[in-house]
Amino acid sequence: MRQRRALIIGGSLGGLFAANVLRASGWDVHVFERVNDDLASRGAGIGTHEEMFAVMRRIGLHVDESIGVYPAGRRCLDSAGRVVREDTIPRMLSSWSLFYRALKDALPAERYHFAKALTGVAQDGDSVTATFADGTHANGDLLVAADGIRSSVRALLMPEVQPRYAGYVAWRGVLHESEMAPELHAAVFEHYLYCLPEGEQIIAYPVPGPDDDVRPGRRSYNWVWYHPVDAAALRDLCTDAKGRVHPLGIAPPLIRPQVIKDIRAIAHRVLAPQIAQVIDRTPQPFFQAIYDLEAPGMVQGRVALLGDAAFVARPHVGMGVTKAALDAQCLADSLTAAGDDMVAALARYDARRRLFGTRVIARARKLGAHLEAQVSKPREERTAEELHQDPAVVMREVGARLCEIPELAELVGQLKQNDAKDAKVKRKDAKDYK
Repeated sequence: MRQRRALIIGGSLGGLFAANVLRASGWDVHVFERVNDDLASRGAGIGTHEEMFAVMRRIGLHVDESIGVYPAGRRCLDSAGRVVREDTIPRMLSSWSLFYRALKDALPAERYHFAKALTGVAQDGDSVTATFADGTHANGDLLVAADGIRSSVRALLMPEVQPRYAGYVAWRGVLHESEMAPELHAAVFEHYLYCLPEGEQIIAYPVPGPDDDVRPGRRSYNWVWYHPVDAAALRDLCTDAKGRVHPLGIAPPLIRPQVIKDIRAIAHRVLAPQIAQVIDRTPQPFFQAIYDLEAPGMVQGRVALLGDAAFVARPHVGMGVTKAALDAQCLADSLTAAGDDMVAALARYDARRRLFGTRVIARARKLGAHLEAQVSKPREERTAEELHQDPAVVMREVGARLCEIPELAELVGQLKQNDAKDAKVKRKDAKDYK
């Protein structure tokens, strides 16, 4: 039987999950990444979920405590730096680069192709072809669009689907723990911190350090600050010192020094002083505009959208990587269950993962509604929840585990049950055939 080939467009985490899971299912996979160098230096801290670990184990990757950091507990600080709420709910925090390296190293080097910017997609009933800017092309049975929020594949097939700006940005930064004064380190480092001034939200937590080191003294501290910014102010933030506007996002080194100075000054005015000190010491803060994106479908012919190419949820849910991993798992299982029936396989994938993506988007919008309200409503029209966040609610719901979110846990449970049924039917069919 001929080995089926999958073309994976996008070599970040979603593409690597798809490549590894499909390869484990017997597919010939090739990953095409538009940039011409390794991506390991990109990204920052990420939350983890047991469901993501399960997919990693499935493709043979070892998962243990060495892949992340467990904070001693969680604390919410007021703007004066006082602890207003505390709990000990455990959660492993890790780094984007650690997962990138593990997933990329699991894939044979000859299956990962750099400097492959997609320019065209053509398909018929039997195959799909990708064309690249260097004049080359690749042919396969399936094309997986795992190229993120600015997906080239989605732009070709669904040009009407565009990201929607949510009205705020996420300022981010990573500070090595050795750069913290002893008293600051003692006050913050071992804790997952929240600070919730009116119209703002910041979280901060320990993550692996350079070279993914989790040993004390070699780790880093990651912070994410959600800060309302209207469209005009966002354009100014994305303007470099030469006056050039970067509408799709400005590279950290191009952010004007005055912008960094201004945001540090705001931090001292509104955030807990401990967190403001962390921001002060962070060598290169950067920001990402927060967007929503919701595709009407995840499949067109022999093309399957995966991860952020299909659904971009605001990061309050803390499951972007997990969502992509579960997409990859469902895609591989759908293809296996349907055998040679590609249409049935992709229809199954679309139905199951589109519902999950829709629910994630709805939850993320709810968690970020108070931030969006800061630029969409006058203060006198904002609700009590939009003016003052409840620390107990935020600490419970932001970055919650899948098992703690009923509408999502239900879908994951159904997926496991359906996969078990499909496997049972497949075994029976094989037995009857013999």
